[in-house]
Amino acid sequence: MDIQENIALKNYNTFGINVNAKRFITIESVYDLQQLLKKEQDVFLLSGGSNMLLTKDIDKLVVHLNIKGISIDREDDSHSYITVNAGENWHEFVQWCIANNYGGLENLSLIPGNVGTCPIQNIGAYGVEVKDVITKVEAIDIVTCKLVEFSNAECEFGYRNSIFKNKVKGKYIITAVSFKLTNRNHTLNTSYGAINQALNDNLIKKPSIKDVSDAVITIRQSKLPDPNKIGNSGSFFKNPVISKTHFELLLEKYPDMPSYIISDTEIKVPAGWLIEKSGFKGKRFGEFGVHEKQALVLVNYGNASGKDIYKLAQDIQQTIRKNFSINLEIEVNII
Repeated sequence: MDIQENIALKNYNTFGINVNAKRFITIESVYDLQQLLKKEQDVFLLSGGSNMLLTKDIDKLVVHLNIKGISIDREDDSHSYITVNAGENWHEFVQWCIANNYGGLENLSLIPGNVGTCPIQNIGAYGVEVKDVITKVEAIDIVTCKLVEFSNAECEFGYRNSIFKNKVKGKYIITAVSFKLTNRNHTLNTSYGAINQALNDNLIKKPSIKDVSDAVITIRQSKLPDPNKIGNSGSFFKNPVISKTHFELLLEKYPDMPSYIISDTEIKVPAGWLIEKSGFKGKRFGEFGVHEKQALVLVNYGNASGKDIYKLAQDIQQTIRKNFSINLEIEVNII
């Protein structure tokens, strides 16, 4: 295991923020990670770098988790049980599933990041959340260095949330995630209008999992910037959930406000609409700004600092509070 010094992290985070790691190591096996943790426990974990905004140099040892591998644990007449190591690229894994006729993840195509981070955030898109197909999460206890398992229930999944983001944050390092996927008679979720429209545009009446994946990819590419071209971390804010009473008051002033019913008393409002309505969509401030096609996405056009982008996020939050009395929660981890 080779520890390097003063390594630039620009190519290790999708925002393309140019900060340095005082010390840096790439880990490619569970055994090597366990041996490292026996010597050093105060580490900074870096996987796909897709859900973070780096605002400063990292003094801790940066551990780049690059454990690869996909295994089929077992199969029955309707499902396949698959374990994927944390360092596998998420979108590449989804495409592998589609190529092998495993259904359940097609709506989550083109989400940036690696497999190991998908449970932390309970990634979701177009009516599907990854919690719907996760059976267990394997992780190393940083203190004992032992490998432990979390069942789906023990992960305490919520909207863009899990136990790894709260109760046990910083106590475990996820090394693998196991999924239960269909291998025939797939149940497709095409309830989102944009997916239906994309399928109709291509005259597809009986879509396959690949058709749904292709539709999602087309939609995302039309609205979201490619991190390889423009630095970003996808959706920067969570869609806020407000009371029905609050929503009805806002509706009097903003009759065109879109919404999704969560329960008899709660309504979800699109954060992108709130940001666009407040005049931020497409705004550029030198090297950073809000994406022109999707107001939920903050972007680094070149050499912006993490502090610049975080300040913009705070300005947006303050404006949304003033205009709508809504607290907009940041989805990205601020480091």
